[in-house]
Amino acid sequence: MLTPEFENIKTIKKLELDKFKAGAITYKWLHIVSNGLAQPIYIPVMVAKGKKDGPVLGITAAVHGNELNGISIIQRLFSQIEVENLSGTIVGIPVVNVPALINNERFFPDNQDLNRIMPGKPNGNLGQVYANRVLERIVSEFDYLLDLHTASFGRINSYYIRADLSSKTALKLAKLQEPQIILNAPPRDGTLRGAAADLGIDAITIEVGDPNKFQKGMIKSGLHGIYNTLDFLDMYRDTDLVTVTNQHIVCNSSSWLYTDIGGVLRVFPDLTDVIEKGEKIAEVRNVFGELLKEYYAPNKGVIIGKSTHPIAQTGSRIIHLGKV
Repeated sequence: MLTPEFENIKTIKKLELDKFKAGAITYKWLHIVSNGLAQPIYIPVMVAKGKKDGPVLGITAAVHGNELNGISIIQRLFSQIEVENLSGTIVGIPVVNVPALINNERFFPDNQDLNRIMPGKPNGNLGQVYANRVLERIVSEFDYLLDLHTASFGRINSYYIRADLSSKTALKLAKLQEPQIILNAPPRDGTLRGAAADLGIDAITIEVGDPNKFQKGMIKSGLHGIYNTLDFLDMYRDTDLVTVTNQHIVCNSSSWLYTDIGGVLRVFPDLTDVIEKGEKIAEVRNVFGELLKEYYAPNKGVIIGKSTHPIAQTGSRIIHLGKV
């Protein structure tokens, strides 16, 4: 592995890969916007560029500021990759939503979800401009995109993939991650994945665990999936590949179930459990411990994600149920 060029890290305003040195790992700061003091806000950019031609694989993380596992996945990949054996280019963006990460928040400072307003607007409000520049100045350079996410506050996720299953390439990319669940998700949904797909970039979303923590097992699974992807794209060969066993559940759609009262919530199924229609999934009790309501599965499905926060307001999430 070649040592990244840490000294004199330069700033750029747009990712122009033809200007990066071949056969090297290079780090840059990309000036994306400025704050109210006219100080620049930078996005960290990591580029591993092989000496041989090949596709551009983009890997993004922390589109939400509380989703951290993807940061470690990208860091580990760049610490391990032997760039002299790489064909094409890997672009790692360990933190997309820099202001949210600094503030230890999920959303952008104007309370917008960057993963619901893509592709943004070049002359829009704060979040819209930031989202648009991420897409135009960075993601537009990619041929393929792996967008790393986790669950949000008070919830946990299985290791699962969101992909447009009408795309054969997206389906293949999803299977290469060796997930527990693959969920069909049409692309035009305001997500970074969807906006990339509109640009002709084959993209999937990889949900690697839980928020506000680094999870060794999830990080390892995410890293293996990326190596599988690099092998599939003929970019890199590695002995540490995961055999693609197709031991996953495919869901054509999914939905969250919500409480209609407030109280102390207890959710019974575990992640990846397959439950039957009418099976009890949760109960809500009042502060005295008295049972207020029980909740039952509306249909057969698999538990993709679930709430772990016991204090539930009216309208709180219970489970994310994938329709098998």
